[in-house]
Amino acid sequence: MEPGTIILIIVLAIAAIIVLWVIGAYNGFVKLRNMVEEGFATMDVYLKKRYDLIPNLVETVKGYAAHESSTFEKVVQARNAAQGASTMEDRIQGENMLTGALKSLFALAESYPDLKANTNFLDLQTQLQRVEEDIANSRKYYNAVVKEYNTKTEMFPANIIAGIFKFVRKPMFEVSEESQREAVSVKF
Repeated sequence: MEPGTIILIIVLAIAAIIVLWVIGAYNGFVKLRNMVEEGFATMDVYLKKRYDLIPNLVETVKGYAAHESSTFEKVVQARNAAQGASTMEDRIQGENMLTGALKSLFALAESYPDLKANTNFLDLQTQLQRVEEDIANSRKYYNAVVKEYNTKTEMFPANIIAGIFKFVRKPMFEVSEESQREAVSVKF
């Protein structure tokens, strides 16, 4: 074989390896992006369940604590903000606000013994608790997939493919510091 032919074969082999690597990296990003979207969609189903439960819960508590209208307004406003969010970042922020507002509602309910004994309220509270557990589990899955996706978008040499094909970082679904650590105060 001539030296020119050997060099051509080597160059073609290297080009083929690079093309196969680009195809594999691109397909890996597509797979991870779809997993991120699936994880968020699954979480969205549970968030919608929560949205459906909240009006019933608010109405049940309202009957016992009619003078606490600001708490109810905060819950409804937070629910509407989260439900109407157009971006993932806005949705995460809205969900954090809603979580804090629900904590206030349950803290308020603790102050009314008759309400704590009401079977409607207890049933709604149990349903909401189950939905919150489902949301927490789906957040874990979503965040795990986002972590893997974000890591791949930043690591060399896959970050080159990410940049070329516009695969950008996705936001984690984190609970804000203030909604987790802030003490709920109930005043009468």
